[in-house]
Amino acid sequence: MPTVLVVEDEPVINQAVSDRLRAEGYDVVSAFSGPEAAELHAAHRPDAIVLDIMLPGFDGIEVCRRVQTERPVPVIMLTARDDESDILVGLGVGADDYLTKPFRMRELVARVKALLRRVERARELAASPASRMTVGDLVVDPTTRRVTLQDREIHLTPLEFDLLAMLAASPGHVLTRERLLEEVWGWADASGTRTVDSHVKGVRAKIGADRIRTVHGVGYALEPLS
Repeated sequence: MPTVLVVEDEPVINQAVSDRLRAEGYDVVSAFSGPEAAELHAAHRPDAIVLDIMLPGFDGIEVCRRVQTERPVPVIMLTARDDESDILVGLGVGADDYLTKPFRMRELVARVKALLRRVERARELAASPASRMTVGDLVVDPTTRRVTLQDREIHLTPLEFDLLAMLAASPGHVLTRERLLEEVWGWADASGTRTVDSHVKGVRAKIGADRIRTVHGVGYALEPLS
């Protein structure tokens, strides 16, 4: 079974999350500080990480930055504050999703399962030939998982790439937040649409805000600018 690293300095929360994931059949490794998380990640190479932002030693943002530099791994951040700046920084260094405390354990488990399914699906797509998608001067290559803009490579996190590829497959067409959540993240829950919005902001910061059009109350479309 996949291994999940749980990083949370509150013993009660760490134990509750770890026990629930073990009950779902996962192998679980627990850490209570930033340095311990980095050490256990190197030793166990987990398939996913549940990561609190506020940690002793160094925070979850730094943990995420270090582990993503070593190798891409899906990360769900736990935050006690619904602070958009914290969330955007975390997503920018490679986190895939976030939950604000207090959260429902059932929702956390569902998101862990969805992230692991997404990673497996990405591996399958990378192993099969796929056509490059060209939207104006933006090129998205699903096989090499590379994005170029005006012949300059754009570095995206794995989930940012999946989101952009989904939009690039239907340029000019509006995709609802719910569809993006289901297709890219692998789960459907109205409470998760803010996750989509946060990731869209991250992609816009890298390719240009005017390339992704917002249809308020509906979703997003990738515009073929040049």
